[in-house]
Amino acid sequence: MSVSLYYSAHRATPLTEAEPASVARVVAAHMASFPYDDEESLCVYDGDMLGAGEVLAGSTKMPHHPGRLMPVIAHVLDSVTELRRAVPVAEWRVHMDDLDVPWDEAEGYVLPGMRDADLIAELAAVMDEVAE
Repeated sequence: MSVSLYYSAHRATPLTEAEPASVARVVAAHMASFPYDDEESLCVYDGDMLGAGEVLAGSTKMPHHPGRLMPVIAHVLDSVTELRRAVPVAEWRVHMDDLDVPWDEAEGYVLPGMRDADLIAELAAVMDEVAE
């Protein structure tokens, strides 16, 4: 079973003229710095896939490799934080299946442990043990 991170912004008015360019810059920067070529990255839906009232939406399937999970979560949530700042006047929802990811005005979207080097190493070791 796969787990995905979903992100969406809703509002009554469409994106302004400047906002799509800001979103494109965030997506381009994310893609240029994403650490894994073989994992799903930030996927912002095109306009045809948006629901009623959505001005921006997307999803990212989380990796099956435990050692890659936290780095991917951190990278994608950092990018979604930048997307929210690029489209600030909207109601945002970010969730991993049924778990809402909280917004912190200073830090953006964060989950406990997503930058914990010891936890990341421990998760990577799990995969190494399975491979043996």
